[in-house]
Amino acid sequence: MSHGMGPVHHHALDLAGYLDRVVEGWVGPLRGNAGLDIVAEAVTGLGDHGLVWALIAAWRGRRPGPERIEAFRALAVAGVASSTVNAALKAAIGRSRPEPAGLGVASGGIPVRAPKTSSFPSGHTLAAFCSAAVMSRHGRSRSNAALFALAVWVGLSRIHLGAHHPSDVLGGAVIGTALGYFGRRLI
Repeated sequence: MSHGMGPVHHHALDLAGYLDRVVEGWVGPLRGNAGLDIVAEAVTGLGDHGLVWALIAAWRGRRPGPERIEAFRALAVAGVASSTVNAALKAAIGRSRPEPAGLGVASGGIPVRAPKTSSFPSGHTLAAFCSAAVMSRHGRSRSNAALFALAVWVGLSRIHLGAHHPSDVLGGAVIGTALGYFGRRLI
């Protein structure tokens, strides 16, 4: 670390490190459980390149009319906003990935694309929470809860697979949610 960092920055890094160690202590022993590994691989695969969010938008837009327009606008806003912000933050922060726990940890499991970018924030998680927020609708608490539950599962899958530090996932969730609610205004 540079000597020019202020005490607030040092405190944030210490807090992130503490969070990472605590969560890794919980998750580490679960790796290697074939059932959990396969679920994590499948959920990560669904979050890859926004696949699950495109499927949800297609389902919502299956009939012509205003719902179709809203569904595809929401998908476009979430896709553009999350990928732009994620790329900018990854380039600016450049955090190293965790030591590989073995993406695709289950023997013979679902193949998982190896990450090529820096670690913070988790792009899968940022996109998932952004999409959940943009696609949520006033007065639809059950469907909104399902969207956010899916986003949580995407984030957890990234930690389970060892693709991200837990603080990367938390950061992606916070940034994605804020970005998504801001993006709702564009729909």
